[in-house]
Amino acid sequence: MAILPGMTLTFDEKLRNYARLAVRVGLGVKAGQRVLVQAPVETAQLARLVVREAYAAGASFVDVRWDDDDVQLARFELAPDGTFEQISRWRVDAEIETAEAGGAVLAIRATNPNLLGGVNPERVATHQRTVAAYRRPYTAQVMTNRLNWNLISAPVSGWAELMFPDASAEQAVAQQWDAIFAATRADQADAVALWEAHLGDLRRRRELLTDRQYAALHFRGGGTDLTVGLADDHVWGGGAADTPGGVTFTANIPTEEVWTAPHRERVDGTVVSTKPLSYNGTLIDGIRIEFKDGRITGASAEQGEGALLKMIETDEGSHRLGEVALVPHSSPISRSGLFFFNTLYDENAASHIAIGSAYRFNVKGGVDMSLEDFNARGGNDSLTHVDWMIGSDQIDVDGITKDGQREAVMRAGEFVI
Repeated sequence: MAILPGMTLTFDEKLRNYARLAVRVGLGVKAGQRVLVQAPVETAQLARLVVREAYAAGASFVDVRWDDDDVQLARFELAPDGTFEQISRWRVDAEIETAEAGGAVLAIRATNPNLLGGVNPERVATHQRTVAAYRRPYTAQVMTNRLNWNLISAPVSGWAELMFPDASAEQAVAQQWDAIFAATRADQADAVALWEAHLGDLRRRRELLTDRQYAALHFRGGGTDLTVGLADDHVWGGGAADTPGGVTFTANIPTEEVWTAPHRERVDGTVVSTKPLSYNGTLIDGIRIEFKDGRITGASAEQGEGALLKMIETDEGSHRLGEVALVPHSSPISRSGLFFFNTLYDENAASHIAIGSAYRFNVKGGVDMSLEDFNARGGNDSLTHVDWMIGSDQIDVDGITKDGQREAVMRAGEFVI
């Protein structure tokens, strides 16, 4: 039976809708493409539907790389010291091989946000640096949109119960599914059409901001007073993007943001987080960071400070910003009143910034530039890229023009342009 607008959908219909959105709107799979799906074992039901939808879209070969929270936790708890520079290269090789074959990569990113909260952060940081260094050829393709890729999520043990602590384990998972379906529009019969309209709105906003070519954005309110200079010849992104081969894809489902590249040497002031950050199994809350001439000069957190400092110490580039993004406080995820403990969702509830690498496509011609030229325009290079939320209904944002004039961009967390 066809699903018609206005119909109340069953769980199975919503789940199929979600898988279809991930493949058709997210990945934009083209006939003959190879597809790699990365999925926690607990999300097998969704992953299997994604595989079938990818074949239905014309994929030539679809493979799955399974992940498991408990296996990861066991290593960080029990493995001997001095072993965390060992990695399973084949896991990264699968990504690189798929990208080099002109394929597409979909990741179901789902984990218990507190998974690694009780382990030595030095072990986690060493492992992350090693993986990031080996993964760099693949990351370079992601940061330049040379392949179509997509991130979605799904409930897993621990995460749902953290979101809904007063519910039973079974009820928490059901409530989390409802929240995910609502945030991604998968609970609507005409989900694809709704996404096409939404992506059109994001495209119009990113084009308007690119045309303005502000020299900087000034965030103020709620303890934040931060001026973010923007890269020379910056380009705003948002919604769908195109690969050099002409494949249209949407990297994140959900997505409510427009974003661009800060200038690596022109960020000054103080910024405080407005939501916690779930980072590699550790919850970091109450973040406060000071910048001068683009570089972090001071950082603290009320919770998870050790993990924050280790992340900043990854390399020189992780002492600077690689992204600034604007999200209206009235976004559907913000209106839900839920905190997801998952950056894929929480970054779409609030304006945010990212420590670390900048996307090459956020600078005009940046995809084909040398690293030296990219940095000269204000771009930033790092092994890491971590988004954290700084927006709320207390935040105003001004655009500062090249001649020093100010224009209102957001007031009380809402766009006014």
